[in-house]
Amino acid sequence: MGEVIPFLIVLAVFAGMAFVINYNKFMKYRNRAEASWSHIDAALKRRFNLIPNLVRIVAQYQKHEAEVYEKTAQRFNPQARDRRERSLEESTLSRTLGSMLAVAEEYPELKSSGNFLALQESVSETEKDIMLARNRFNDNVASYNTLIDAFPSNLIARLFGFDKMEYFTLELATQREVPEIKA
Repeated sequence: MGEVIPFLIVLAVFAGMAFVINYNKFMKYRNRAEASWSHIDAALKRRFNLIPNLVRIVAQYQKHEAEVYEKTAQRFNPQARDRRERSLEESTLSRTLGSMLAVAEEYPELKSSGNFLALQESVSETEKDIMLARNRFNDNVASYNTLIDAFPSNLIARLFGFDKMEYFTLELATQREVPEIKA
C-alpha cells in the first residue's frame, strides 16, 4: 500500500502537466489563427481601398461597366463579420476586380495609362499578400483543428468548449477555371 501512494502522486502530477500543456497548445494555436486572420483582414482592406481609384480610372474609358463596379464596391463593407459571409463577399469582389482589370485588354489607351498600370501592380501585390495570409491562416486553423480531433487533447477541447474553426477560402481574381479541351 505504501508503494501505491507515491505512484498515484506521480501519476497525478504527470496528468496535471499533460492537461496544462495541452490547454496551452489550444491557446497557442487559437491565438496564431486569430493573428493570421488579422493579416488577411488588413490585406483585404488594403485591396478594398485601391478599388475607388481603379473605378475612377476605368470610368474614363468605359462608363457603363464602371458604374456596375462602383455599385459593387459601394455595397461591400469590409467591417468584421462572420468569416463565411466575408469569404463569399470577398470572392464576389475578387471576380469583379478581375473583370475590371481585364477591361485594359479592350482599351489600349487604358492599358498604357501610368496610373492604371501602377494601380494594377498594387492590386496584384495585394492579391499575393492575401493569398499568403490566407495560406498562413489555414495552416494555423489546420493545426488547431487537428488538436481538437487528437486524443487526449480532444477531451480538453470538449471540457473547455474549444470549437473547430473554418478555413478561409477565397476565389482570387487570378484563379481561373481550367478550360475544357475537346478532342
